[in-house]
Amino acid sequence: MPLEETVERFIARVEENKHDSAIEEFYTIDATMQENQLEPRAGRDVLVANEREVLSKVKTLHSKCIRPVFIHGDYVVIRWSFQFDWLNGTTTKIEEITHQRWKGEQIAEEHFFYDSSQLKPKKFTK
Repeated sequence: MPLEETVERFIARVEENKHDSAIEEFYTIDATMQENQLEPRAGRDVLVANEREVLSKVKTLHSKCIRPVFIHGDYVVIRWSFQFDWLNGTTTKIEEITHQRWKGEQIAEEHFFYDSSQLKPKKFTK
């Protein structure tokens, strides 16, 4: 069961847009991550590599936890809002819910739920 302070440190790291560092620090070596009904990705090194690949295409990123956060035993539920401003000039805005199973002070399983239609980048004019 994670301490509330640990969950808050995790949230802070993500809100600093250090998603890859958050995975390195807060996920177990054999952690899994699943988006909607896709096959889960497994292993912290795989998760970090995937995150770095996404981040390499981002010009700016805004990550925000929408509170409250729910903690119940080993389970944590967080609502997130992300805005990706891509290097190609498009923007993607996503709201998602993540359901995590913690093992002690680290995340062992994470499952994201979001409307996949949000993934389509949009070109915004000023």
